[in-house]
Amino acid sequence: QVQLVESGGGLVQPGGSLRLSCAAAGFTFSSYAMSWYRQAPGKERELVAVITSTRSRTSDADSMKGRFTISRDNAKNTVYLQMNNLKPDDTAVYYCNANKLGKYDYWGQGTQVTVSS
Repeated sequence: QVQLVESGGGLVQPGGSLRLSCAAAGFTFSSYAMSWYRQAPGKERELVAVITSTRSRTSDADSMKGRFTISRDNAKNTVYLQMNNLKPDDTAVYYCNANKLGKYDYWGQGTQVTVSS
């Protein structure tokens, strides 16, 4: 059974940091590209960052470059998102995604991140 379980969300003040984790099970983690998406209230889901099976990273939004870093630990079947210098606009539900060849596509349940003073 495929599972993606996100954790690490919460309430943080502007300028603070959080590290999200996504623990995977039920598929060959190392062969999948892993991504983080986020969805703010009233907005569409947007891509935050991708890390391929060969650990090539991309960050899709200029607003997040230099602040967010994606990484993975294949031995632990876990992908991480380190978020620094958080801003109120970063408030959203953050989702983990696993994708292989555009054919196999799995989602986690999401973790809430709230940036507020």
